[in-house]
Amino acid sequence: MTATLAPAPAAVAGARRASVVRGYRFELVKLVSQWRIRLLLLACWLAPALFVAAVSQQSSLPVDTLFGRWMHATGWAGPLVMLGFAGTWALPLITSVVAGDVFASEDRLGTWRHLLVAFRSPRRIFAAKVLASLTVLLLLVVGLACSAAVGGVVAVGNQPLAGLDGHLLTPGDAAARTLLAWACVLAPTLALAGIGLLGSVALGRSPMGLLLPVLVALAMQLAQMMPLPVAVRLALPSYAFLSWNGLFTSPAQLAPLVIGIVVSLVWAVLATALAYLLFVRRDFTNPGFDGSGRRAVTIGFLPPAGLAALTVAVLSASATATATGSGIEQEKVQRSVATAFAHLYRMQTAQLHRPDVTEARLKATAACNKGSDRVAAEGPGNDWRCVVSWHLPGVDAAGQAVYQLDVTPDGRFMADGDGPKEVNGYFLVRTPQGDAPNPLWQFDGNVELLSSKG
Repeated sequence: MTATLAPAPAAVAGARRASVVRGYRFELVKLVSQWRIRLLLLACWLAPALFVAAVSQQSSLPVDTLFGRWMHATGWAGPLVMLGFAGTWALPLITSVVAGDVFASEDRLGTWRHLLVAFRSPRRIFAAKVLASLTVLLLLVVGLACSAAVGGVVAVGNQPLAGLDGHLLTPGDAAARTLLAWACVLAPTLALAGIGLLGSVALGRSPMGLLLPVLVALAMQLAQMMPLPVAVRLALPSYAFLSWNGLFTSPAQLAPLVIGIVVSLVWAVLATALAYLLFVRRDFTNPGFDGSGRRAVTIGFLPPAGLAALTVAVLSASATATATGSGIEQEKVQRSVATAFAHLYRMQTAQLHRPDVTEARLKATAACNKGSDRVAAEGPGNDWRCVVSWHLPGVDAAGQAVYQLDVTPDGRFMADGDGPKEVNGYFLVRTPQGDAPNPLWQFDGNVELLSSKG
């Protein structure tokens, strides 16, 4: 039931209604004055720079993290490592603290009547709170990105970055793609923020409203770790936290990224609209009513579930022409491994000051299977094995190198060299300037789930 406000007393009858702009400033000041928000702002603007700088100076790097093995080589690897961590943990947590509590805090403090006297409109209250929480979230995400980038560049330098297909990005290109990757994760962050707003309105004083974005993000991350069909994976907003990987290939793998952003924005709009619908229908005249209840939970749960089902159906119909099942197929893996090897082979050639050779003349190919010809070579797993072959000008015999692959359900793989020792058998290679990291020893790659087989 929409609140019905009694006529204002004569003393306040001429009082001017607070506009959305004034309410936005008030809510923003109220948010920033909270100690936990100030701690978050301080942590997001300082901690990433310190972390990236400290890790970049260590002898052992987080090689199991995407771009972690390049943190000694370029300052642009650090913000990408931080982006992977932020998508998994930091961004869900900060959306919970900011958006998940922006309405529930008024229930705990019992201050709704004061806001209604000032604003005279639940709609303006909702708009002011949403805009203030989104502003704080934007400041936090920008702080994470800028701090990590500054820490990496200052500690290591503005050097080229090897992409996920092995090609070398110039410092300017690496910087642009890194910042674009951070901008892309704003979409799934908005989706989690919308879920937080919905939980804060629907669950009232219950702490579950504060935890809802974290729990939803955790459930979606667990789902992304499972061998789901491509359509189901793309239908979850959390996929946009992973699909920025496609920016670091040539050509860029944009289809999964665009789908992930669109899905995330649709989730954000739906969750925020549901929160608005519940809020403006709330009975503010009852001090004991805090918005929670079976009807609120039902309205908050069923539409997102329906949206997920509809998205899966639409993506299933559109993705069948380009991908089936998990989207990880033998020909795709072979093509990705061969492409990355050819680029990195040229990098190793430059390290050793050998005569340069183009990828076209190398003619690198890969033959991959999952341990046996009797097992279907498709789907994720750590049992992929690839034999890469290439040709050098003037040499009759083809070179060969063996790699063990661990392919994750989202298409990312790590190739671990298994010989020969002159090519990929050791972590270091001996160059005229001394020992240097061997780019062919281990490398990361990406299989585009929506790409065609051929």
